[in-house]
Order: sequence, then structure tokens, then C-alpha cells
Amino acid sequence: MENGFFDKVEDNAAVRIWAETTQQEKGDSLTKGYVSELLDFTRVSVTQNNLQEMKEIWAQWDDEVKRLFYCHYGDLPYLLDVKIDERLFRALVQYWNSAYSCFTFGNVDLVPTIEEYTALIRCPKIQVDRIYSKAASGPAFSKKLMNITGMSEQWVTARIKQKGDCRCIPWRHLRDLIVAHPDTKKRVDVFALSIYGLVIFPKALGHVDEAVSDLFDRLSKGTTPVPAILAETFRSLNACRRASEGRFIGCAQLLLSWFHSHFWKEEKVSYCVFSENYSPLKELAATPRRDDITEENWMAILQNLQEEDVEWRAPWMVPDEILYRCGDFDWVPLLGVWGAVGYAPLLRQYRSRQFTPPTYGLAQCEFVFTGNNYKRRVREISNAWNQIRRMKKFSANPMATPEYDRWRIQRINDKIPIPDQEGPRSMEEYLRPIPSELEIVRHDFERKSLELEKRIEHLEEEKMQLGLDVDVQKLEAERLRKGKNKAEEDLDSLRTDYKKLRRSMRTAGLGKTSEQWRREIKEEQRKASQWEERFRDAQAREDTLKESLVESQNEKEGLKMRVTELEKSLYQQRTHNSVIELKASQSKIEELKGKIEELKVALQDRELQLEFLEINNDRLNEQLHQSQEQVRNRDYVMGEALNQVREVADHLQTLTVQADVLSLKYESESDRGRELAWLLRQVKALSIRAKPYIYPGTSLRYARKNKSHGPKLAKVQQDMRDQMLESQKSMMDQITRLLAGGLEKRKSPVVNTEDDNEDPVYPPGFAPADVQTQPEIYPRRPSITIRPQPSQAGVSAPMNYQAGSSSHPGDNPANPVVLNLDEVIETEKTRVELPKEFEEKYRWLEEKFKEIESTDYRAGIDAKELSLVPDLVLPPKFKTPEFEKYNGTSCPEAHITMFCRRMAGHVNNDQLLIHCFQESLVGATSRWYNQLSRTQIGSWKDLAQAFMKQYGHVVDIAPNRITL
Repeated sequence: MENGFFDKVEDNAAVRIWAETTQQEKGDSLTKGYVSELLDFTRVSVTQNNLQEMKEIWAQWDDEVKRLFYCHYGDLPYLLDVKIDERLFRALVQYWNSAYSCFTFGNVDLVPTIEEYTALIRCPKIQVDRIYSKAASGPAFSKKLMNITGMSEQWVTARIKQKGDCRCIPWRHLRDLIVAHPDTKKRVDVFALSIYGLVIFPKALGHVDEAVSDLFDRLSKGTTPVPAILAETFRSLNACRRASEGRFIGCAQLLLSWFHSHFWKEEKVSYCVFSENYSPLKELAATPRRDDITEENWMAILQNLQEEDVEWRAPWMVPDEILYRCGDFDWVPLLGVWGAVGYAPLLRQYRSRQFTPPTYGLAQCEFVFTGNNYKRRVREISNAWNQIRRMKKFSANPMATPEYDRWRIQRINDKIPIPDQEGPRSMEEYLRPIPSELEIVRHDFERKSLELEKRIEHLEEEKMQLGLDVDVQKLEAERLRKGKNKAEEDLDSLRTDYKKLRRSMRTAGLGKTSEQWRREIKEEQRKASQWEERFRDAQAREDTLKESLVESQNEKEGLKMRVTELEKSLYQQRTHNSVIELKASQSKIEELKGKIEELKVALQDRELQLEFLEINNDRLNEQLHQSQEQVRNRDYVMGEALNQVREVADHLQTLTVQADVLSLKYESESDRGRELAWLLRQVKALSIRAKPYIYPGTSLRYARKNKSHGPKLAKVQQDMRDQMLESQKSMMDQITRLLAGGLEKRKSPVVNTEDDNEDPVYPPGFAPADVQTQPEIYPRRPSITIRPQPSQAGVSAPMNYQAGSSSHPGDNPANPVVLNLDEVIETEKTRVELPKEFEEKYRWLEEKFKEIESTDYRAGIDAKELSLVPDLVLPPKFKTPEFEKYNGTSCPEAHITMFCRRMAGHVNNDQLLIHCFQESLVGATSRWYNQLSRTQIGSWKDLAQAFMKQYGHVVDIAPNRITL
């Protein structure tokens, strides 16, 4: 293992010879004649997520949980405490050299390296040679989140959102999971995932991207995230430079920490950097930084940066080996989470000899993970990382070879500000916080303005208090005025009553003595004097209120005059310092622009959410419409089924009447007759069960129950159908046996043995020879006619039977009954034809039951059987257009033409055309569509032909422009 490692480490001199030779053979990243398309200035936004909630969660954890986090994920929590200097960052972006993937500050080239970022993150679990690469196929986003969070698939799927062209999970769901998850290790994992998604790769604000979860899922296998972090940092800087604007979506905290490590030189290095527990990121986050340096000063400082102003090797950088190439690449390719890029680590000095680095192909190496070709390039880079080469650092003072100096002067850069040649000021002058005269005036103006604003606020408060006092006094005066008026009215009433009393006293004594009248008069005078005193008090209080009101109005006028004077003085101050206000307003405008950008991002997020909700709403409306259509079809089928049940019940009532007659005739003739009579009684019982279906209100009653008691109705129908089928089968079997027995045995009727008290029943007109007929004591019952149903074709003529006819040998001895051979022949014919008639009736009944069975099957609301296109799959985001409704009174051909034009984007989808055509029908045409079946309609052409055939006559009668 050690031999394999050292075989990859090369000497500084050997690497120098290889680098200079390769650069001479292949050339630079940019060749002569290159014309840059970049603008002079890049406006970049450093909008970041609000990390306050994450800080609070981290502060609530105890030391044991924090140690668990450090052990698995390193010093990432210290990124939450790194403050982002936006002015410094915007100045840094102007000096990003896209052609060489480095910062070019005057005569200095600097670029963050894998070794430096690895030292900053300080994660003990990662393997520096195990690079992340985007897999061609892997677990789904939900599966990765289930593995990381330990939650169910239903919980994860419900919280995944779509943000633009990528899927992500909101931070608020992860926050709730971190707070409430019972497993400490899972809480640590979810918190680390949040840092990667919100701090290191903040693509969608407030969300963790799917690609980030793929990288995080590989960390448990020892994969290093550093190349991916560097790749997305360089790609975001390139994108902002190319577009001259944009939002930086890399880790700004790590980039600024790296810059501060090289910019502020230190005279002495603490021995703590060699300790295992030393955290450079913790120290950088805790170090106070100046935030009063303007963007212009930063631009000037970086534009004229010299070699002696740079700390070439960070004080916390301990490793002595540098990764400088991979495989056949002359530099180091980096794979990110959304794309790939390369960089040349040999552009750095590392406090050692600087020689010419190979840079050929750097400008063209960037690509994104889209399309088909990127997978091959990802495999090439992954294979190249299996053959990495390192260089030993050469301990020496920072110096450059002559070849490097010549190459540096002749190199073609990509629109980088050049150093100022007219005696630039030193760095200390730019960093010295000397207030200018304009700043002094501005501070004085702000101080005076603050004092005036306080005085105005104080006067406004006094004015408000006085106004409230005036309102209270007005209300009190109004109340006293009302009391005074009431007192005057009472006094007038009292005087009137007194005068009436005096007048009545003169006319009549009223039964009182003069002494009583005197006391009463004194009492009234006393009351009058009290009212007069109250009136005088009210007048005095009113006068006092008027005086206070006048004083308040005077004070109000004085305050108005003072406010007017203060406003004049404030206006003069503002006019005098208009230049200062203009600059202050400009700074406020810049701040507002930043807030507007944040609001734009938030607005885009809300618009995406609104679009997603509208799509869901359309889908739900379509499902509701389909459900309503199925309910209407079900109600129609149930009505038809009930009508058929009513017809069967009517027929059973007719069979009941016939059963009564036949039971009287064949009940006592023979065993077969009794069996037939029993069978007919079963028919009668079945008719009694069918009576509820005869009444007209049954259909309405069952239709109402169908809405709220669908399962109960289905059960009742099933029970009725089973019983009727069972009775039908039993009756048919017995009739068949009767037919077989009756044809073989043509015997005379026998006496009914079931009831000894009743007389035997003989055929009409028949009496035994030894029996004498009695005169009829009771009137003969009227004859009953059994007629076949209309559906029974080929049945014989109606048969008449005398109900209740009987004879007895001793009833009428004087008039013996003579055997009538014609009647005997007719009776025998009836016995032969009666089973046939029953067979025909039950065959008709069996057909009716089959129809009821098929109707009940449809009443089960099998959506697949009721639909014309059961296998229809709606296209994504499909919304049914608004059609002009066709009611059967206009031209059908014009309606089909208009429908096809409305569905122009789906004319090749026959199933969708058949399904949506019902939305353009109304009234009778809609009912015609509902009665169609899949056997008739197999394609859109079949539906159009059926529609034209149904309503083609309207074309002939519809007048056109020529006939009119």
C-alpha cells in the first residue's frame, strides 16, 4: 500500500520539466486572436438561505451529539457562523479568470485547491482519492431520502416538490424531522444533509436538491465531497462571468474563508495548527472582520495586488504533497453534482518555485450533466482519477522562473481588470478608515435629522393627546347640555303642573287642608330650587369647558406654527444637503434591488406552486366529472332494472290468478294434481313477494335509496333474484315430472284426500253413474279466463273453467247428470295443453330474469364495462377544452369539424377523442351517447359515422346561405 502511494509522488524538478515541455508542445488555454465576449463588470447576487433556525438547532444539541456530527461530517457547522461580506465577494468575482479557472489579482494568480478545502472541512471519514461521479442509473430520489431519514416511502413521497426542472424537498420538513426524530444518528444525518443543500449547494432557496442527496448518499462510503464543491464553485463563477450577472450557487462561506487565509498576512504561526483537534474553519469563523470597506476600495486593492501582499501558503496548511494531474489530463478534472470543470493547481506557488503550468484545454473542459454524451465524459474522468499524480512541495522562498515571467506577460486573459500603472496607492491607504468631509457632513445631517424627527414625534404625541382631551371635553359639554335641556323641560313641566294644581285648588279643595297644601307647595318649591341649582352648576361647567376648549385651540394653533417652522427648517437642511441625500438614496436603491431580487426568486417559487396547484385542481375536476357521469349512468340503469322488475311482478300477479283457478281444479284429482297445486301455491307466494314492485312509487323509492343505500339495494335485488330463480327452477322440474306422469297415466280424477270434509271435484259437466246430482244450493262462481302473455306466441285460445263447480250423488236424484263426451275430450285436451302453456309462461319468465340479471350486473356500476374507452390514459397536464354544446338542431358535420379543431393537439389519440366527445353534447345527444356500446364504437371513425348517421337528417333540413 505504501509503495503504491509513493509511486504516485514525483519530485518538484521532474514535474517542472514535464510541465514546461507540455506547455511548449500544446500551448495555452487561449490562443492568439481570441476575442473575449465578457463585459467589463459582472453584477452578481450572493443571496443565501436564512440559517438562523439551523443555528438554533445546533445550539440546542449537547456535546455528545455534536461530537457524533464532527466524527462523521467534520467541521461543517462552523460554516453557519461565517459572515458573508457581499462587497468583497462582488469585487472577487470581477477578477475570476474563466479561461484558466483561477483568480487573477494584478500580478498574482490564486485558486483554491483540493488540499486546502480538505483541510478546512477536516472530515476524518472521507478518502481523498475516492471522487464522486454521477451514476448513470441509481436509486430514486425517494429511496435515497428514505435511506437518509429513516422515514416511510409515503412520508417521503408526500413531501417531495418540483422546483423548475429539478425535484427537491423543503427545509421546513427536514427541520421538523430533525427536531422530532427519535434516532440521534438520523437527526445528525438530516442536519448534515441540510447543510449540504442550503449552505454548500444552495441552488433552490429553502430546498435541498435531488442531486445533493445523491452526493450525500455516497458520503457514507468514504467519498470525498471536496472536488464536487470546487467544481460547482468554479462553474457558478464561470456562469456569472459569461452572463455578466446571476446568483452565485456555490459555497460562498468556504470561498471567503480561503481568501481571508491568504490575504491577511501573519507574522507568526501558532503551534496549535499542528494539533489534531485544531479547526482552521472554527478560528476563521470566530475572527472578527472589517465590514466598512467599500466595493470600490476592494476593487482597487485586488487590482494592484503584489506578490508580497499575499500569504502564499495558508498558516493551517500542513500537507506537503499536491495533486497536480489525473490520468491523461494535464490538469485536475473535477466532477460536480450538476456538471464538470477542470483547474490547474500548478498556477499556485505554495511558497515554492513557480514554473510554467500546462493549461491547454482548460477553457473547453466544462460541461453539464445533460444529453447523451456526458456519460462517456464522466466515465473518462472517473477512470482518470484512478491514476492520480502528486508533487512534493519544494521548501523555498516564493520565486518564479524566467520562463514563467515571460509566459505570464504573454498570456491571453479573459477580460480581467489590468493593474493601475499610474502609481497605485498602498494597501494600507485603502484599508485606512478615514472619514471624508462628505461623510462628516452626512453624519451631522443624520444626527440633526434624528433630533428633528424625535422632536416632531414628541409634538405629534402632544397634539394627539390634546386632540383626545378636546374630544373628551366636547363629549362632556354635550352631555351637560343634554342634562340642562332635560332639566329645563322638567322645570317647565313642573311649573305647568303647579299652575294646574293652583287652579284646581281654587276650584275645589280636593279633600286636603290648607296646611297639607302648604307642605306640598314647599316640597315642590324645594324641588324647583334643586333643579335651578343643578342648572346653574351645569352652566358653570359649560363655561369652564368653553374656556378650556378655547385654550386648547390656541395651543393647537401654536403647535401648528411650531411644526410649520420645523418643517421649513427641515426642508432647508434637506435642500442644503441634496448631494448627500442623493448618495444615501443610491445606497438604499442598491439595497432595494437586492431585496427585489429576493422577492423575484420568491415570486417564481410561488408561481411554480400555483401552477402545480392548478394542474392538481384540473385533474380533480376531471375526476369529479367522470364520477358524476358514472353516477348518472348508474341511476339510468337502475331505473331500467326496476321497470323490468315491475313487469315481472305484474306477470306474477296474473300467474297468481291463474294459479288459484288451477289449484281448485287439480288439487284433488291425483298425486300429480296435488303436486301441481302445491307448485301453483309457490307461484302465488312468489307473486306476494313481487307485489311491492308493482306500485309506481317503487322506482322512485328505490332510486332514492340508490343514492344513500346502494349496497342495501343491491343485496335486496340479489335476494329477490335468487329466490325467484330457485322457485322457477323448482316449478319447472315439477311441471316436467307432471308432464311425464300425465301423458303415461290418463286416469280419472280421484277424491282429494287432504280434506275429508270437502266434496270431490269433477271436471265440468261430468258425474259418476251411481251419483245423483243435487240442485244447486249455492250460486256457481263465474268462469275465469287464462290468457297467454303477449310475448307467448303460438299458445292456444283462452281456456274457461267453472270455479267452484261440484256435484254429489244425492244432491238431485231426479235429474241425473249424463256424461258429455265433448266436455271429456275438451278436458283431456286441456290436461295435455296446460303443461305446455306453463312451460311457455316459465320460459318467458326465465328470459325476464335473465334480463334482470344482466341489468343488475350493470347496476353494480362496473366503470370498465360502462365506459367506451376503459383503457384511456390522459396525457400529462391535459385540460379538457371548452366545447360548443350540440343539441341535435344544427349541422352535425360542422360540429365534428369544430370539435376536431379544438382537439388539434390530440387528433391521433382515438380514445381521448371518443372520451372528450361527450363533453360537446347536451340534452338528447348526450343520452344518445350514453346508450352506445364498445361493440359499436371501436375507433373515432366509428363514432363520427354513428353520429352522422343519427343526426344526418339535420344537414338536409338546415338552411344554408344559398337557400336563404
